[in-house]
Amino acid sequence: MENRKIEIKDFEKIRKDVLQTWPTGKGICHEEAFKRHRAMPAGKNFALAMSNAKKKKATLIQPRAGVALIDEHIKLLKFLDTEGDADLLPTTIDAYTRQNRYEEAAKGIEKSLNAGTSLLNGFPAVNHGLDGCIKTVENVEKPIQVRHGTPDARLLAEITLAAGFTSFEGGGISYNIPYTKKVPLDRSILDWQYVDRLVGIYQDNGITINREPFGPLTGTLVPPFISHTVGIIEGLLALKQGVKSLTLGYGQTGNLLQDVAAVKSLRELADEYFRKDNYDDFDLTIVFHQWMGGFPEDESKAFSVISWGAVAAAFSGAEKVIVKTPHEAMGIPTKEANAQGLKATRQVLSMLAGQGIPEDKELRTEIELIKSEVRCLMAKVYELGGGDIAKGTVAAFQAGVIDVPFAPSIYNNGKILPIRDNEGFIRIFQKGNIPLSREICDYHRMKLEERAKAEGRTISFQMVTDDIYAISKGRLIGRPR
Repeated sequence: MENRKIEIKDFEKIRKDVLQTWPTGKGICHEEAFKRHRAMPAGKNFALAMSNAKKKKATLIQPRAGVALIDEHIKLLKFLDTEGDADLLPTTIDAYTRQNRYEEAAKGIEKSLNAGTSLLNGFPAVNHGLDGCIKTVENVEKPIQVRHGTPDARLLAEITLAAGFTSFEGGGISYNIPYTKKVPLDRSILDWQYVDRLVGIYQDNGITINREPFGPLTGTLVPPFISHTVGIIEGLLALKQGVKSLTLGYGQTGNLLQDVAAVKSLRELADEYFRKDNYDDFDLTIVFHQWMGGFPEDESKAFSVISWGAVAAAFSGAEKVIVKTPHEAMGIPTKEANAQGLKATRQVLSMLAGQGIPEDKELRTEIELIKSEVRCLMAKVYELGGGDIAKGTVAAFQAGVIDVPFAPSIYNNGKILPIRDNEGFIRIFQKGNIPLSREICDYHRMKLEERAKAEGRTISFQMVTDDIYAISKGRLIGRPR
């Protein structure tokens, strides 16, 4: 496995097998798909919406949502558009489809039909096939993105992109390491090279599909430099296959200054590394994910968490924010709860239009710290791969050079332990094999000792546990009581 552009003859050979995975893959025709996209109004193109947001310095809002049945899914999306005033619409894919378990997804559709309500936690796009996905796209006015969590998303991408979806989320690292236990990393990277090559083929035919690596990873105390490194790598892998529209993601930590610094540093670093690898024909945008950890059960408190995420998204200058709902602690939200989260976020964004945080010394210090941390990791990835980012990534995970906190994958080292410092910044308690410089490690230790002194206790794993549950209990830092 290496970071090389897949030749068309090789792609077509793989594609033949991919389309035979499930009956709905048969008959997918690129020429018909290209015609369908060319006939669509510009207002339905996700990449164009993101590009316009960047030009206007606007932050677009998008929810997560998906149900089992086509007509009900369309009703849900229309509701989020009209009642929630969403700028961009999602189609969140069900758990069976994410694991390529299409027979079980089919049973879920049948049971949902009999029950008169969705018994799946998302939209089974592969089972509904081309016609069902076309119907979905044609019946809504806003751009739609496929959001899922699939290590092998090749057939899902073929069907949904052919149907007219104009954005596809995920990547070979971000939809493997945080989501699965036993999928080899080299396998998922290969499968996602196919997805990106497919997007590149659309691009070669004048159709721009937006690609969005999943930034939050596990969503649990992830230091910005870890998610940045993964996002930049997935961006480089996508660019190699011909992708042009890239939206890199970041998940809220809760400390406003660190969140703003993280988004600004991600934008600067991605541009730096993309150009260093001789890519200059790309459109880079950023998506900010509202808090991905535990939520308070009380709806009023949940709205506070949502609003705080909206503030961070606005001040960071992200082009898009993924919106949470006041029902996060209770399972799958209702369409009404989803609309409430959207409206709360819209209100905050509107109030903060034109405002921002001055780039003072403290903010710049945090930006430069994150950039230094990412450079430590990226240098080692290139070294391990002999200059090849794909080979280097696999080797880096094997060596623990890249280590995602609390990820289930057996291909993740799992030795990193993050803790908040006395101001709520995420710092490193145990770095495992991550190759941070001595100076950076000393800085992290100093910041953690400040908290330990303030709380009158030693730095320990208990702090990690306390921090994980803090926001759901009404705090940012898990201080003892």
